[in-house]
Amino acid sequence: MRKIQMVDLKGQYEGIKEEVNQSIQEILESSAYINGPQVHAFQANLEKYLGVKHVIPCANGTDALQIAMMGLGLKPGDEVITADFTFAATVEVIALLQLTPVLVDVCPETFNISIEAIEKAITPKTKAIVPVHLFGQSADMDAIMKLAEKHNLYVIEDNAQGIGADYTYPDGKVVKTGAIGHVAATSFFPSKNLGCYGDGGAIFTNDDALAHTLRGIVNHGMYERYHHDVVGVNSRLDSIQAAVLNAKLPNLDAYNVARRTAAQKYSATLANHANIVTPKVDGNENSHVFHQYTLRIVNADRDGLLAHLQGKGIPCAIYYPIPLHNQKAYLDTRYNEADFPITNQLVKEVLSLPMHTELDDEQIKVITDEIKAFLG
Repeated sequence: MRKIQMVDLKGQYEGIKEEVNQSIQEILESSAYINGPQVHAFQANLEKYLGVKHVIPCANGTDALQIAMMGLGLKPGDEVITADFTFAATVEVIALLQLTPVLVDVCPETFNISIEAIEKAITPKTKAIVPVHLFGQSADMDAIMKLAEKHNLYVIEDNAQGIGADYTYPDGKVVKTGAIGHVAATSFFPSKNLGCYGDGGAIFTNDDALAHTLRGIVNHGMYERYHHDVVGVNSRLDSIQAAVLNAKLPNLDAYNVARRTAAQKYSATLANHANIVTPKVDGNENSHVFHQYTLRIVNADRDGLLAHLQGKGIPCAIYYPIPLHNQKAYLDTRYNEADFPITNQLVKEVLSLPMHTELDDEQIKVITDEIKAFLG
């Protein structure tokens, strides 16, 4: 059996090796390392894939979130609502821009931001909502967009874990995540469903004026060289990373199918166990692209199971062990523990198993057998 890995990037590379190597060689020979033809090609290809008017590539997913907020013109003190149960980058950029993060609880089944909690948290100072498509599951965007319209708020999708997922509206209309809110941000970190071989990110929007602003921000505020029209940053996707992403993008749907297939096999084997809650897919199967396959271990020793699996050479992880409202950097007297019952429970129960495009049946059987052996 092949070694079990949390993410098998080498195995995935083997399937696109020739195209990646050739593209990188062309870049080395042309020396078009920054903003070269590969970047423009990837931008156009991703716009077509997502069905979005504008893709603005940038250096990483955290920058993408920050630049999106800068482009919207949010001001210090403006409140931005986001989920308490997610990676810190989402709240980090809110704090960096001297906006006021407002953390709210999530849903127990999907782990995504709670619509009821959002509505409860809206005040006259609220200016934006940042839903995270956590672990690859699309958030309830119809409800979020309706809330935003009702209260005149921006919606900034954090699509770092959800690229390729579909959101199906109640009327049957299907849209890719990242193409729904006023603006969206994604990461191309190597372990992502669409990942490069370094850092990379992008911002998406259907708003022409906002896209123009964002393109200036990512390049030092310049639209014409040495003419700085807006306050900007230096955040660009380099040509080599764009070449890797161009090679992977045509395979993204197949990669996501492979992830869903592995997830279905995990769930079929682990279903109906008294101590295991398998992930729920909310909507049709394409609404979840399984960036992570995350169980809940209930009424059992989650940490003991983690240690047992790692001792057997099976990598696994806890995403995330500490709620954002309890992180030292984001402590705030505004927060009441009673407002986060679901998040506070999830951090004690969640366990993410190996998930990638190269998982095979033998590996899945070894992993699930060890889980059941420990839990009994």
